Amino acid sequence: MSDKTYRIIQWATGTVGEHAVRGIVAHPQLELAGLWVHSEAKEGVDAGELVGIDPTGVIATRDADELLASDADVVCYTANSDLRPDGVIDDLERMLALGKNVVNTSFVPLLAPELAGPGVADRLRAATVEGGATLYTSGIDPGYGNVGITVGALALCSRVDSARMTEIVNYATWDNPFTMFDIMGFGRSSESESILLAPGSTALAWGPVVSLVARSIGLRLDDIVERHEVIYADEDIEIASGTVPKGGLSGMRFEVIGMVDGVERIVLEHVTRLLDEDRPDWPQGSGYRIDISGDPNAHLELELSSPNGDHNYAGCLATAMHVLNAVPAVVAAEPGLVTMLDLPVYSADAR
Repeated sequence: MSDKTYRIIQWATGTVGEHAVRGIVAHPQLELAGLWVHSEAKEGVDAGELVGIDPTGVIATRDADELLASDADVVCYTANSDLRPDGVIDDLERMLALGKNVVNTSFVPLLAPELAGPGVADRLRAATVEGGATLYTSGIDPGYGNVGITVGALALCSRVDSARMTEIVNYATWDNPFTMFDIMGFGRSSESESILLAPGSTALAWGPVVSLVARSIGLRLDDIVERHEVIYADEDIEIASGTVPKGGLSGMRFEVIGMVDGVERIVLEHVTRLLDEDRPDWPQGSGYRIDISGDPNAHLELELSSPNGDHNYAGCLATAMHVLNAVPAVVAAEPGLVTMLDLPVYSADAR
């Protein structure tokens, strides 16, 4: 393990960003070199105070120019991208062109850059060449919770007929009203009001997962399709983000499916409830589940927990740490757009 210290600019302090700040401060190879915040209320406040740890001496700023002109090695980019994907691409392009390596949990289609939208990969690749920098995108889901586990397990097989990657999570304790109500559509009277379930949305976000897993075994997909079903609340449900009224959307199950010759070969599935007892016919449990049909067959389960919070807390922490622990490998990589299939195996530094 190298003794090199990597200077990190943390970009935003939302749900994942708070974990990233704490993770950087605690990591023996990382140093918090700067903190960008969106809110005027957070500007001028010590990073430690913002995330509930001891003062760090790093003061939050909204001055992007000042931060990007610093000698930091990496930007950890966790700013929300749900309603500003074009703005995120602009941010990343600028950072890379200025020579900043970037680890990104925000715009998740960049998990497989070629699927991130027309011209996006070309723009960002040109920026990496200009700045001599590298971009890596991951998290827990999309990320290690599906691609990472599955690719590792596929290495055990002599034949692969199909692979299914499932997230089963109760979102009732996730305190993120914007994402829960405005993006996912919980509490809405119709699934047509869910941005997440709009045609093409789940394929945009999780199609890269399906594509990377297929690519890892040399499988050429004919198409990526999607399907979903939803349920509505029989009574008011109080959750961490607010109230889901009776009749409001209260659960969803969606699939993003990689097809070959009319056969479902690689499937990404999400089962999302607010009440554990709802839809007992849907897959049960909690966490991430991988089912591979082939020779041998394989079944793996990953359940995250934390002494500091519930499964949703643990998932957000894992999202931040999966890209932060990648920093040494990202900095060592040749400039460009890299995926989980490109980087060497990496892990935490437990010194």
